[in-house]
Amino acid sequence: MKVRSDYFDYSVTAHHIKFVVSRLIPEVVIHSKAQDERIVREHYDRGNDFFASFLGPRMVYTSGFFMDVENESLELAQDRKMSMVCQKLMMKPGEKHLDIGCGWGTLVTYAAKHFGMDATGVTIAQEGYDWGTKQIKDHGVSDKARILRSDYRDIPKGQKWDKITCLEMAEHVGIRKFQGFIQMIYDMMEDDGKFYLQQAGLRANPGIFNKGEHWQDLVWGMFMSEYIFSGADASTPLAFLVKSLQTANFEVAHIENIGIHYSHTIHHWYYNWMSNEAYIMEKYGQKWFRLWQLFLSWSVYIGAHGGSTCWSITAHKNLDSVDRDQYIKQANMGLWMDLKNPKNLDRTFDEPWASLYAKKK
Repeated sequence: MKVRSDYFDYSVTAHHIKFVVSRLIPEVVIHSKAQDERIVREHYDRGNDFFASFLGPRMVYTSGFFMDVENESLELAQDRKMSMVCQKLMMKPGEKHLDIGCGWGTLVTYAAKHFGMDATGVTIAQEGYDWGTKQIKDHGVSDKARILRSDYRDIPKGQKWDKITCLEMAEHVGIRKFQGFIQMIYDMMEDDGKFYLQQAGLRANPGIFNKGEHWQDLVWGMFMSEYIFSGADASTPLAFLVKSLQTANFEVAHIENIGIHYSHTIHHWYYNWMSNEAYIMEKYGQKWFRLWQLFLSWSVYIGAHGGSTCWSITAHKNLDSVDRDQYIKQANMGLWMDLKNPKNLDRTFDEPWASLYAKKK
């Protein structure tokens, strides 16, 4: 993969054009509840053991945050990431937290356990709901955290949230419906609340018809859309996200590029996946093993070279009443925060999880 550009030509092929016409455009245009549920559940309900084979025991399908890439474990980086999100939002005990697209429930568990939040996660995936509900119970915070298996458009109306998070779910909302999604979040949030949006996307480029490094980004993006994350067409450069937030009357407080942290996170995922080759080959077959091997290895370099990055954005309502002095009292960039020794989410696991999570030489 390091020398891939010596052998691969990233020109658009007839296969790419067929995919764009037959799948990508319809997915971008439609994004109905039924379509989104089918696409998301085809991916996330494949099996918790499938994802455990590379994500590790935290089951966090997003970037960690590293301070020492040579010596830190994936689990430490993921615990630090959860702490960073909670601190960026200045979470306080008893506040109401909504995590849209909560995956396996790790952030809501962390926020409830270590920050005293009244936390609610939302996911379409049944497997994620089942795992997350058990995780909440195992950590003893069932009185403060819960998960709803629901489309984001069906989140119960009529209540306000102090803190709202959305970590790499909004890509699946789609470009066409993205502005309405951001406006929905604005309407659900308290006037003094805070919003954390984390979103991955391709780098800005000088135009599709200009040759350059962004051509690999385009081909990689189509590969991801066809084989890995269908329907995630809102994976955009930063300008689109900022404009959408400002149009909804959000003020962007901080933006942090965590793309390189993602590259190192995926490198850990790659080695986890390779160490569980025998299990995946027996349970899911060669096609799935090889597909994820390619996805993970290619993504390590795409992230390291900036072809795709990830934005950590905090925002609040752009109202005169907002106390902006809060940001003077607290350093709100991950690199400046006290995150050296975050509280952990360690727990024990039965089989097959214990074996899948075991570090193998």
